[in-house]
Amino acid sequence: MTNPPTFRIGSGAGYSGDRIDPAQDLAERGQLDALVFECLAERTIALAQLRRSADPQLGYDPLLRERMAAVLPACHARGTTIVSNMGAANPLAGGHAVLAVARELGLHGRLTVGVVEGDDVLDWMLANNAPLLELPGQTVRDLGARLISANAYLGADALLPALQAGAGVVIAGRVADPALFLAPLMHHFGWDGADWEKMGRGTLVGHLLECSAQVSGGYIADPGFFDVPDLAHVGYPFADVSADGSAVIGKLDGTGGRIDRLTCTAQLLYEIEDPAAYLQADVVADFSQVRFEELGPDRVLANGAGGRARPDTLKATLGYRDGFIGEGQISYAGPGARARGELALAVLRERLRRLGWDGREHRMELIGVGAMHGVALAGDAEPYEVRVRLALRAETRAMAERVAQEVEALYLSGPAAGGGVTQSVREVVAAASALIPRTAVSPRMTLLEA
Repeated sequence: MTNPPTFRIGSGAGYSGDRIDPAQDLAERGQLDALVFECLAERTIALAQLRRSADPQLGYDPLLRERMAAVLPACHARGTTIVSNMGAANPLAGGHAVLAVARELGLHGRLTVGVVEGDDVLDWMLANNAPLLELPGQTVRDLGARLISANAYLGADALLPALQAGAGVVIAGRVADPALFLAPLMHHFGWDGADWEKMGRGTLVGHLLECSAQVSGGYIADPGFFDVPDLAHVGYPFADVSADGSAVIGKLDGTGGRIDRLTCTAQLLYEIEDPAAYLQADVVADFSQVRFEELGPDRVLANGAGGRARPDTLKATLGYRDGFIGEGQISYAGPGARARGELALAVLRERLRRLGWDGREHRMELIGVGAMHGVALAGDAEPYEVRVRLALRAETRAMAERVAQEVEALYLSGPAAGGGVTQSVREVVAAASALIPRTAVSPRMTLLEA
């Protein structure tokens, strides 16, 4: 039996909090061969590690169960393979959570989950004290007890054993975003991992799809300049990929958004420093010769990607505690709103000076006047309403709480007629990165059955 000429792969999520209903629509109507959920940003896995430290049964994506409940029935009936990094800091627990959902849906003994681990390189980092790329002169050990996690970006080769074993769902931790899409293509078409042109073309497909609705118009929507219809019902994209790696990017009929040369070009350039040398775990992709051709409404042919031998190192992201941010906001409205808001900022500025905190990293602004570009560009416009915001980075939670309380105190201490105070304190989880040798990772796959 020969494989069909194209392989249809869809995007189910572009980040942890992405909408679920467009993915369910894709699963039910998209006639997909594979559905990919990309849910890990740079700091997401560190936050997941904190949840796991509080409860060893947690650490996977908080929406994993809800997403699986939405798409598993259709995907299982269709034979659509699900691939995701929703395992985050605890892929094995994530795999068992998928099985729990399958049992609740009545899929007893009819689903296999491949769990991919091996991206956690915290022990290696501590033992080898790697230098940190964003913090010149500092190494891993300089982070001390603040270090939470360290995870390497695995490539498509780490996912292949689960696909080759026939897993209906593949759950991993940190994996390079495009690799989540590249692996099913490699498995289906039998691509050699050293065929750098195919690796580059598959990486292009992954890059165009990895941010879900961004390529469907979400990235360019700007009324009057770049109009995008029906964003409230924007459709997530899919790609019909041919054996040579060329692909047609599209979305389901009846969904909102738009897919054309402009949306694809915008996504192509997203987070790309050098289009001719996009460093990935699987390949150094070359997007410099990519061309887009509109074949019809919401159908764009993507072709021309290339590649060369993959880097000798892998990128690893480290999450670490970096203090707290205390924030308070208050609104002023009506005649003289701007003047009262500016007086409130002056009062807060003096309060910080009296507390000895004015030299700390902080931000004070009038939202609606100069929060984005400063008051110099705001001119003398008199808004009807403004919102005062003070945020300060603090070493302790108590200090952060005091900052927020200073804003609330404006209620009675003036200026007049302030209202709608909000306070928040949050721990800062920062991210840094390092390069590690490929020998530092040992991916492993565990097969679970419902």
